[in-house]
Amino acid sequence: MNSFLRHLPFALALVALPRLTFAQNPTNSPQAPPPDTQGAQAVQTTPPRPTAVPLKDGKLALNEDASHYVKLTLANQVWLRYNQSNPGTQVNGFTRPHTFDAGIRRFRIQFYGQLTDRVFIYSQIGINNFTYLSDRKAGFFLHDAVGEYSIVKNYLSLGTGLGAWNGLSRATASSVGSIMGIDLPLVAETIIDVNDQFGRKLSVYAKGKLGRLDYRLALAKPLIIARGTAIVPYATFSSKPPKPQVQGYFQWQFKELESNLTPYSAGTYLGKKRVFNVGAGFIVQPQATWTREVGRPDTLNHAMQQYAVDVFYDAPVSTAPDAPSVSFYAAAFHLDYGPNYLRYTGPMNPANGLAPGTTNQIAGAGVTYGNAVPLYGTGNVLYAQAGYKLKDNLVGTTTFMPYVSYQYSRYKRLADDLNYYDVGVNWLLVGHTSKFTVSYQNRPVYLVQANGDNRVDSRRGAVVMQYQVFFN
Repeated sequence: MNSFLRHLPFALALVALPRLTFAQNPTNSPQAPPPDTQGAQAVQTTPPRPTAVPLKDGKLALNEDASHYVKLTLANQVWLRYNQSNPGTQVNGFTRPHTFDAGIRRFRIQFYGQLTDRVFIYSQIGINNFTYLSDRKAGFFLHDAVGEYSIVKNYLSLGTGLGAWNGLSRATASSVGSIMGIDLPLVAETIIDVNDQFGRKLSVYAKGKLGRLDYRLALAKPLIIARGTAIVPYATFSSKPPKPQVQGYFQWQFKELESNLTPYSAGTYLGKKRVFNVGAGFIVQPQATWTREVGRPDTLNHAMQQYAVDVFYDAPVSTAPDAPSVSFYAAAFHLDYGPNYLRYTGPMNPANGLAPGTTNQIAGAGVTYGNAVPLYGTGNVLYAQAGYKLKDNLVGTTTFMPYVSYQYSRYKRLADDLNYYDVGVNWLLVGHTSKFTVSYQNRPVYLVQANGDNRVDSRRGAVVMQYQVFFN
């Protein structure tokens, strides 16, 4: 018995040895079959580990160094709003001196990628201004669809398709996910949805950087205007087959260089960059509008000529990691659509009608009910916005950014100049990724006088609350 006990450890070791050898060589197990080739079997000592999906900054890498990739982004902006209505406002024929509504101001899906060293593709779909008045199941529509080829890397790229490589100003193509205030500088989108598709145009464009000079040039084919447009003494867009539209924008970037991967410019970097740019741009289209004097048979064609200069500054106030930051943008526009052109717009308009006989009807200027205001016209415009982001982590991990914006316009067809104000505050829960904004807007109401003048009779206001989610 003692002899058996003395030899027991040795016997157990002999029994366990094959099992230990098997455990240390899992490639021979049925669950892990050997590699396909003899060479691989000869050099393999450990099984291959599962490879994680190479995802960085939201990009799915297509090659080892991630220089080729595809990326998906999402943005959703929801508004709650109380609005003091313009005189005569109706909803489905019922007079409404004020309205309360909710709606999706914007929902966007971007999908783009650097497919080779020289080939880039960009697309965007989305929906805008979906409210209680909207058609049910209206669906998304195409915002962008462009393909681009790099001729000389960084210096010159050529692209074509439906896109927003527009001229005129920085704010003419804005990144909706990084807006500083409740909304974009809408006046900069001077022909939105007139002869384009929500600011996007069928065009051929060139873009690039020459040192600190960032440039874009585009030749666009405007979308056609519906036939039957009245020809009157004040300019309206012509329904003739449109002439090509030439546009460009140039900016000198004094401090950090901004990306020009997509056409959309940031509203504010929240102090994450130091940017100071001065820019200038233009949009020109021959025979874009027409007029006809009363009692005269001749139709006169007019070129649309628009020019702008602007300045953008966005930077932290110190080098501290949680430092406050300032953001400032200002632009001056000369807008010539032709004689006495005027156009109203009402962002996500909460009404759909006007009582008969209301005296704020300005002929040919679009709808004047709800929250509409004459933002566009032949004349000159000054626009400015400024914001101050308080230090990071002011309230827990969140902070605040109050802002103010102002538009002053002197349009030929308005006897009184336009002054439009917007003041508010952003609660930055997670930067632009998750933020809550409250805004107060104040606009003029124009009434048509007995002598035909359009003069400011009163002012109306709106309180807008927005929650934004932005996956970028």
